[in-house]
Amino acid sequence: MATTAPTTKNILVIAGDPSGDLHAAALIRALRAKDPELTVTAMGGVRMQEVSTHFIYNLVSVGAVGFAEPFKNFFLWLKLIKLARHYMEEKRPACVIAVDFYGFNHQVLGLAAHRRIPAFYYISPQVWASRPGRAGKIAKLTKEIFVIFPFEEALYKKAGGNATFVGHPLLDLIPEPAEREVPPPGGAWNIGILPGSRKGEIARHLPIFLKAFYRIKEVHPKAKAFVFAVPEFPDDRLVPELESVEKYWSKDVEIVREQDYRQRAKLDFAFTCSGTATLENALLGVPMAVAYRMPRFSWEIAKRVANVQYVSLVNILLKRPAVKELLQEKATVELLTQEAFSFLNNPPRIRASRKELTGLRALLGNRGAAERAAERILPYLR
Repeated sequence: MATTAPTTKNILVIAGDPSGDLHAAALIRALRAKDPELTVTAMGGVRMQEVSTHFIYNLVSVGAVGFAEPFKNFFLWLKLIKLARHYMEEKRPACVIAVDFYGFNHQVLGLAAHRRIPAFYYISPQVWASRPGRAGKIAKLTKEIFVIFPFEEALYKKAGGNATFVGHPLLDLIPEPAEREVPPPGGAWNIGILPGSRKGEIARHLPIFLKAFYRIKEVHPKAKAFVFAVPEFPDDRLVPELESVEKYWSKDVEIVREQDYRQRAKLDFAFTCSGTATLENALLGVPMAVAYRMPRFSWEIAKRVANVQYVSLVNILLKRPAVKELLQEKATVELLTQEAFSFLNNPPRIRASRKELTGLRALLGNRGAAERAAERILPYLR
């Protein structure tokens, strides 16, 4: 183990999924704005790479989620853990900041604890959804846990953790809902397609979402679809996926890459993979159908460890089925289309849904989550 003294202006930040990468980048910007002399080494995605001093590896591109998938990357996992350990021993960072992604990050936190390097968790794992025992493990390995849902603070404190509710970071990114005429002139409905951010999710969801859209187009010829893509899945990888759906790829389908949510805010309805996208849609006031398919092995395990009634964050937060959830064999073109028409054929339902969904803003605290977390981290570095 290296014996060099800690470098007080150097920190290590690790995230492993697209949403974590997005919010970690915002935290890094907030930290560096408050202390311009700070240097940041990151392991995450393209957003973190843009704002960090040194970038180790694009962990987000691995896309290992679920229960079976991480085993496929076992040897890569070992390599990346060794990289993190080597960095800690050589550079002795002033602290380590983990962002979500428990499977990898809890090992990193263990490495930091063994080397007496202070560690923080920003956007802690949703232990309330499954495997609540993780809360105690995180509590033992961190100086402070920054949670983004108000009910999480008490949960982690009960487990012995030093938890602080900082608000949800999406509030700083998502604009106020845009006013939309319902129905749109000439039936020119804007339909969102959000199949997920990883190759497996896209392969499972994109075909059925596109086919459901074309069912809508049979009734509303002027309808148009927008496929929302993440930086980790560039066009040269996404277009072949679209073209593989035979005729379901045309001028009526547009790929969208954006950071300001302006196009998303114009949607009238969306077919959405379960995940952060459901909460983003809700804050924009976009009615949706939520679908998710996963490998059978992962699904059987998920059913046994799940500790919540719903899978979408919208329904979990509202504690009621505000959006339709179509999981596994229920995620079909027929049921997705049926749910879409229950809105498109009933404009008052669209208006009521928009009001209900945007009401979620009041449950997520105030803007400035990254700034509040940064303010609490920086004193440890001085």
